[in-house]
Amino acid sequence: MSLITYYTQFSAILILLVVFALLAKVLRRRSSPRLPPGPKGLPLIGNVLDMPSTHEWLTFAKWGETWGDICSVTVFGQSLIILNSAKAATDMLDGKSLNYSERPILQMGGELVGWKDTLVLLPYGERFRSYRRNFHRLIGTRTHVARFHRDHELETRRFLRRVLVTPDDFAMHIRRMVGAVSLRVSHGYEVKEFNDPIVELVDRATDQFSLATAPGGFLVDLFPFLSHLPGWLPGMGFKRTAREWSATLTDMVDVPFEYVKRQMAAGIAPPSFTSVLLENKELTPNDIWDIKWSAASLYSGAADTTVAAIYAFFLAMTLYPDVAKKAQAEIDDVVGRDRLPTFADRDSLRYVNALVLEVWRWNTVVPTAVPHRAAQDDIYEGMFIPKGSLVIPNIWKMMHDPRTYRNPMSFVPERYLPSVGKQCEPDPRNVCFGFGRR
Repeated sequence: MSLITYYTQFSAILILLVVFALLAKVLRRRSSPRLPPGPKGLPLIGNVLDMPSTHEWLTFAKWGETWGDICSVTVFGQSLIILNSAKAATDMLDGKSLNYSERPILQMGGELVGWKDTLVLLPYGERFRSYRRNFHRLIGTRTHVARFHRDHELETRRFLRRVLVTPDDFAMHIRRMVGAVSLRVSHGYEVKEFNDPIVELVDRATDQFSLATAPGGFLVDLFPFLSHLPGWLPGMGFKRTAREWSATLTDMVDVPFEYVKRQMAAGIAPPSFTSVLLENKELTPNDIWDIKWSAASLYSGAADTTVAAIYAFFLAMTLYPDVAKKAQAEIDDVVGRDRLPTFADRDSLRYVNALVLEVWRWNTVVPTAVPHRAAQDDIYEGMFIPKGSLVIPNIWKMMHDPRTYRNPMSFVPERYLPSVGKQCEPDPRNVCFGFGRR
């Protein structure tokens, strides 16, 4: 056999082997599950250029209309799974909660500033379960919550009086009322009439949380190795910012906690989330840490979300005066005009209760929630969810899905009230507060 013939045959065999290898790879890809569909990305950077800088829930909803109720994108190799339906979110985050109870590791807000120790970013584990036991013990049932009804009613009356006296300071009055209620419940703290230092501290810390956890806000979230570089290098200004914000967070956690300890030592501490838990004489240092940070989670979590919901209520009453008139007529009929409503009237105010449900649905407070993270590889309806994927429930889309809610952009409390020939629409509380063990 000539040398030319030998090399010709060898080359043919080599080409056949390469063809068979490529064919096997293609067949293997076709037979194995793929990521959920989504916009096609670019090499290396993936879908970075597709990611929205604001109002991401609207972009995610548009992707859902094109790609389906579950779609995906990648950003520098990180998979993001977008859930645009309550069914998909319930199946995955509730039905497989053990696999989807983790939170993403946020370098700026979580690791460097320290919000990883609050419930919203706390990794799933024993400390998370300890926080949850604390919450269940103090506010886990309607009976437990009832002990704080008087505080709610008192601060609501004070809020109404302030609005009557200085209506131009409306937004400030809402924030003060929410801070007053949450700090009474969490620490038994009664806020000052004006410029309360703890309310201002909480507002400052939660504003910083929003900035520290904003998607794409800090390069260190995309490139975690930057956190290990010296602070004097160019571009390391985020480290100084993180130290300043961490100090604010530490004060937000420690100042009200030390207040409760002083009140308890003096024997004048009113019942609160913190004081009741601290009454246990056999607390370990870990127990005390958990009490302090779970209490901080309680009032910092309310500082923005409850304020946003109340803003949405007043916006709706302005845009839909007929709804306001119906609610007022029911209050006049059930409560009368000689007193203000109390929690005792709640079960009798059917339309007002429906109105509150519509506030939660109509102007979703946390449109995309905080992402969950897949602990292990998973398969959902034939689609591959890789370990480490960030799973984002698009709650705004679920609350405005015309397949679920008729005329979803309008404010219609009647959708939750039974009538002849019409079935009530789904209770938004099953979705708007999130999914899973979180």
